Amino acid sequence: MAYLFNTAEDIQQMLSVIGAASVEELFAPIPQHLRLGRPLEIPPALSEMELTGRLSQLASRNVGLDDAVCFLGGGAYDHFIPAVVDHLASRGEFYTSYTPYQPEVSQGNLQVMFEYETLICQLTGMDVSNASLYDGASATIEAVLLAMASQPQRRRIVVLESLHPTYRQVLETYLQWTPFELLTIPCPQGQLPTAAWQEAMDESVGCVVLSQPNFFGIVEDLHPAAEAARAAGAVVVGVCDMISLGLLASPRQWGADIVVGEGQALGNPLQYGGPYLGILACRDSFVRRMPGRIAGQTEDRQGQRCWVLTLQTREQHIRRDKATSNICTNQGLFALRAAIYLALQGPQGLKETAEHCAWKTQYLHDALANHPRFKLRFSRPSWREIVVQDSQGEVATVLEHCRQQGLLAGLELGRWYPHLKDCISIAVTEKRTRVELDQLLNALATAPQNSELVHA
Repeated sequence: MAYLFNTAEDIQQMLSVIGAASVEELFAPIPQHLRLGRPLEIPPALSEMELTGRLSQLASRNVGLDDAVCFLGGGAYDHFIPAVVDHLASRGEFYTSYTPYQPEVSQGNLQVMFEYETLICQLTGMDVSNASLYDGASATIEAVLLAMASQPQRRRIVVLESLHPTYRQVLETYLQWTPFELLTIPCPQGQLPTAAWQEAMDESVGCVVLSQPNFFGIVEDLHPAAEAARAAGAVVVGVCDMISLGLLASPRQWGADIVVGEGQALGNPLQYGGPYLGILACRDSFVRRMPGRIAGQTEDRQGQRCWVLTLQTREQHIRRDKATSNICTNQGLFALRAAIYLALQGPQGLKETAEHCAWKTQYLHDALANHPRFKLRFSRPSWREIVVQDSQGEVATVLEHCRQQGLLAGLELGRWYPHLKDCISIAVTEKRTRVELDQLLNALATAPQNSELVHA
């Protein structure tokens, strides 16, 4: 489609086809009081050169990773991406292709899907993975719906307040149109409250959602919680960080039945909120209701190995009302990037990346342990993220002070958790150096005091 304006000749030709003498006659049925009555206030057209300059000027107002050191987290992280990921993923065969509706002529794409699924299964300990979903939040609701479909007599879904807040918002949005009830258990100490969790587990619960690490970066022993849920007959959905699995136990080991996560950290850059990659893997018993595409390996008539889209009765290739899911697109390019990244890293490389995140987070943790102004909000083991409390409650001022020094210091938690309005979530990936960590600590140490703000 050409995105060009209509010329006077174009307009006249369209009017003649529909039998109207003028644009005014075309709009005559619309009452005058409903019309704008004046030309639209649109600036004049720009040449290509002028437009390029204008857009560059607008883009320069953004602060990106080339302009500041990033300690932002909350689901999207500044991890290192090897150059070969960009090089291979930008090949035209991958970059311009879409859904393999004729899989027999899309063997390359199907093999990539299959390799991605294999790597995700190895990482999570699950039996089967799909080829991708939209993002971590959509993967979470799809997992919940998948779990509840296997528990038709149950109506309650239990999550923790420490689950990513936007994931919880997506759950609320979807579930308001279903017969299901969403129960959110508060986490005043940032971790799973054992007594409240045990009390919530009964025969009405069809699904529970546990995250490892949670939104605050806290790492917990989730095996007892998963065991209690399964004893009550509930399906356990684990929301996991894929990089952390290089170091932590797989979700299958602590009792998850379905595993979801955000795949942005696996070789996909930060890009203003997306598009990202939704990961979903599960045990064999859920495969026929699993959403999205699944690439499988088989043999052709000559006995040669080949790949196919399998179990398509779950998908939109059949009648909508007969399909068990209706995911209408896929994140195949980002799944490809994730597969390349994981294959490059290997088990040892992924472990080293996760260890670097842990060590550098601990360095920041130790440096802030006895700080006169800032303190750690939660005294629990954490990985890649910590929550820091400002005793003076000037979070916005602190973050602006850091921005002026070229540091994106973290996220204000008050936007999601009113009781944490004086707290900042700080993320530390393997990219952050000792110098950058010390720069952040120095910026926090020199942040304006309340007395200075009043005097100013």
